[in-house]
Amino acid sequence: MNYLLPDYMFASYREVTPAFLKSIGVSALLSDVDNTLAPYEMPEPDEELCAWIRSLTENGIRIALVSNNHADRILRFNASLQLPAFPDCGKPGKKRLGEALAAVGATTETTAVLGDQLFTDAVFGNAGGMRTIIVPPIYDKRNLFFRTKRLLEIPVVKKYNKLHGTDFSTFRLPPKRTFE
Repeated sequence: MNYLLPDYMFASYREVTPAFLKSIGVSALLSDVDNTLAPYEMPEPDEELCAWIRSLTENGIRIALVSNNHADRILRFNASLQLPAFPDCGKPGKKRLGEALAAVGATTETTAVLGDQLFTDAVFGNAGGMRTIIVPPIYDKRNLFFRTKRLLEIPVVKKYNKLHGTDFSTFRLPPKRTFE
């Protein structure tokens, strides 16, 4: 099994609907935060994200936040959402997976992982026996580490495109962040 290859790719978290999740047998979602749901610089969720989360929960989809970022960032971001949240997860390692599954009352068979990175989120979900959903990063860091990681993802994205007849050529090239 190719642990880097996601089951699904979408252009944005907003495209991951309750109807889609139910159609693939998913009743719980473990979601990354930074660059999946919001840029690093967004300290709190905006109304669009809150509405998406409400839509999931109102349709019976339980959600937890699983992030490699530190507690101060994730707890502040989650203050208004009040979701189960697991900072410092160490993805792709599974050290917090059991806690996250217990918090949403789900099994790996009924859970999907949503994230923006193949080397962390996709591997975390695939190795844990869950479905994996990858979205392009909202705004990516432009340092050498992240640029290299995105370049290494290109062959996997090409393989996904070939298998599914899609074109996620922009996946590796998030927009450059500009501040006004």
